[in-house]
Amino acid sequence: MKRTVTNTIKGFATKDGAGVNLVRVLSNQTTDIYDPILMLDSFDSSNPADYAAGFPMHPHRGIETISLIVSGNMVHRDSLGNEDRITDGEVQWMTAGSGILHEEMLPASERMLGVQLWLNLPKKYKMVKPEYQSIKKDDIKEIDIEGGKLRLISGKYKNQAGFSPKYLPLDYYHIILNPNTKFTVEMEEDKSVMVFLLVGNAKIAGETIEEKTAVKLSKGTSLDIESLGGETHILFLSSDRLNEPISWGGPIVMNTKEELNEAFEQLNNGSFLKDGVDYK
Repeated sequence: MKRTVTNTIKGFATKDGAGVNLVRVLSNQTTDIYDPILMLDSFDSSNPADYAAGFPMHPHRGIETISLIVSGNMVHRDSLGNEDRITDGEVQWMTAGSGILHEEMLPASERMLGVQLWLNLPKKYKMVKPEYQSIKKDDIKEIDIEGGKLRLISGKYKNQAGFSPKYLPLDYYHIILNPNTKFTVEMEEDKSVMVFLLVGNAKIAGETIEEKTAVKLSKGTSLDIESLGGETHILFLSSDRLNEPISWGGPIVMNTKEELNEAFEQLNNGSFLKDGVDYK
């Protein structure tokens, strides 16, 4: 059964962090439709002044942040003591869990192109121990497909396996298609599936979709994709709906207002971090 388009959201320009220009696509207004993907921000600039201020140290709880840098660099530091850099084609996967502080700085590059998404943690895992992991280029399988290649960031594609998330399944593909080519993705019928057009316009399930647009799909076992002019980069995300209540305040996402208030009280009184050291 073919999947069809049920919702589209085109991103809008905004600023976040210490003044980083970005395109915000998914937010606290889209949580039900795109469950379990909470937020999606896209970065695309050849002017370092747009992003050099970066994202200074800030807290998270109750989510996982997944950052894909298609081109450029991201330097990470956190309250667990991790310091790391990812570059062209690499990924940072951070489980905030019970609480973490981290910073992400963006050194100047020829082009800063990438995406950060927030993956919700199920209620039973909201307060797990925080973790950080980078997925380097050598750990990401590049699979030849009709008209291009598929980079398997996490989950499975046919008989191939990528990074395996601990708390919620996520098939995350970075699909790169040559101009004017067609490709069909097979998947499980009941999964919650979306795609994001990072670079280039394309036909998704027969509908022409513009660059920097998220697309939510109906149930089904296959999706038809057709690239148009120019090389096209499409992110494919397949997971399970949580259907859980969400209480979201800034960098923290819990299930109830009481849990959210408790998190901010702990930030104020210094008891937020359960693991690691508090960087100043």
